[in-house]
Amino acid sequence: MCCDAQLGEISKGENVARDKEILALNAFDPNAAGSADPELRAALQRRMRSFGSGSVLFYQEPIRMVRAEGVWMHDADGRRYLDVYNNVPSVGHSHPAVVAAISRQAGQLNTHTRYLNDVVDEYAERLLATFPDPISQLVLTCTGSEANDLALRIANAATGGRGIIVTESAYHGNTAAVSDVSPSSWPGREPPAHVRVVPAPETFRTPGDDIGARFAQSIEAAIADLQRDGIPFAGLLVDTIFSSDGVYADPAGFLAPAVELAHAQGGVFIADEVQPGFGRTGSAFWGFARHGVVPDIVTMGKPMGNGFPMGGVATRPELIDRFTAGTKYFNTFGGNPVAAAAGLAVLDVIRDEGLMDNASRVGGYLMDGLREIGNRHIQIGDVRGSGLFVGLELVRDRETKAPAPEIATHVINGLREHGILIGAAGPFGSTLKIRPPLCFTREHADIVVSACDEVLKTLPI
Repeated sequence: MCCDAQLGEISKGENVARDKEILALNAFDPNAAGSADPELRAALQRRMRSFGSGSVLFYQEPIRMVRAEGVWMHDADGRRYLDVYNNVPSVGHSHPAVVAAISRQAGQLNTHTRYLNDVVDEYAERLLATFPDPISQLVLTCTGSEANDLALRIANAATGGRGIIVTESAYHGNTAAVSDVSPSSWPGREPPAHVRVVPAPETFRTPGDDIGARFAQSIEAAIADLQRDGIPFAGLLVDTIFSSDGVYADPAGFLAPAVELAHAQGGVFIADEVQPGFGRTGSAFWGFARHGVVPDIVTMGKPMGNGFPMGGVATRPELIDRFTAGTKYFNTFGGNPVAAAAGLAVLDVIRDEGLMDNASRVGGYLMDGLREIGNRHIQIGDVRGSGLFVGLELVRDRETKAPAPEIATHVINGLREHGILIGAAGPFGSTLKIRPPLCFTREHADIVVSACDEVLKTLPI
């Protein structure tokens, strides 16, 4: 694997498993179903009869959810949970404005984009207005996976190359082509021939140098490795907050040298904004904007419709023209009027409720609170992020910075008992990934910080 991260003796002889499959983090073990109460066991058996081994559930004891609103989710027993995991309902679960827009449009018209429709065209115009020049055209899909799949095809057509560079624990979706560029989907295996993997731009375990220059150097080495194998370089694909790698946002601007290098080598830069986009980072509507770069291709997904399936690719007209000259792409459900209505409502809510500013203010408050309890819990190695996208790094030892996935698992399940839903990320599964709906408040942040404090007190000595 080209340019694999060299973390040295981080565990001082301890065996720490790296690159766990993303779906395996905090996954329910079906072999443990026998210990569940009879009602839950019956629900689990019902799920397995229909979905079999393809079923993925959270937690040692899965939750049967029945409804949600705002930042809260409710289970079948009437218990509510504070959701700090889901970035899909970006403006809040079951937001009334989004629900009304979907209902109204579903009762009026829902079809494909081969007919002119004002709702679809207005949405495209409103969305494109959030991008810098020269990004001015849009292709709508149903999912972020479809969007990234299409982005790879556009990159190939634009450059004539196939070589793609991604970070070591990246996740970009689940089509065959996109799984090939998602290392977290194939832990322990070598990357496909046309893919090169580089270390994430992290400063926690490798501090003290210019992270932008270091990341660019790893890209340069990966391009050279592709060229040695006779594979033309097509592009650099990154999630602009590196969420699956463990959440790396700072210093703002560190992506610029890598993007400049990719362009100098004839490749394109694809910004995967499925997770950091739509105001989540607080400082800008798009994650790439924090770095002062303009992508060639931007991909979007989950938060676009607040739970209604939507995805999209925004790019320059000449790249669309080059792609469609050889391929006639059409997505039957991509950009349907109901999706467009949901998307418009999301844009309205972000603007009208000041959610980007809220993400900045509350995210900073949350990180301050987590750092404060870090003064009495040595297991908190780092708190990092931007806006309402926060990574809480858990370690066994602050000096060696040995990752602690077992502590992360303890905290995840302990927070569940406190009525808080959270997930993990990173190559070791030792980073808690905090990304609540953007209507999250300081009061909600206090609940999370207090619960983390209490759960960490219960760690076995």
